[in-house]
Amino acid sequence: ARNAEKKRMMMGLIEAGTPVGIVAEVDGKPVGWCSVAPRETYRRLSKLQDDSETGVWSIVCFYVPRALRGGGLAAALLDAAIDHAFDRGARVIEAYPVDQAAPSYRFMGFRDMFLVRGFHEIGTAGSRRHVMRLER
Repeated sequence: ARNAEKKRMMMGLIEAGTPVGIVAEVDGKPVGWCSVAPRETYRRLSKLQDDSETGVWSIVCFYVPRALRGGGLAAALLDAAIDHAFDRGARVIEAYPVDQAAPSYRFMGFRDMFLVRGFHEIGTAGSRRHVMRLER
């Protein structure tokens, strides 16, 4: 889809009250983003996905401006995304991060950041993405 179409689709989700993510702010200005929502909000994310499962939320991407990278903003977004999902009824949170050295999909976060927070790996999606889960 073209950018205008993607924007229209995103606005449609927001207007319908569908969760799509969280925004980080500093001094009232947006400085980062984490896409976290019920898994069914997204297209199929991995071959391991069991669509009969309920209560699964997915964390699929982060945006942190280059100037703010390495300062802990992605970790803070991840912590907030975890709280956000569980506070809204998630039973399981699934994520699809990559290893630090991966040349692509880096916007999905790094595997170690998820491991530190108790996520465990259940498999892979493609050749670079790890499928990881956190349950409470």
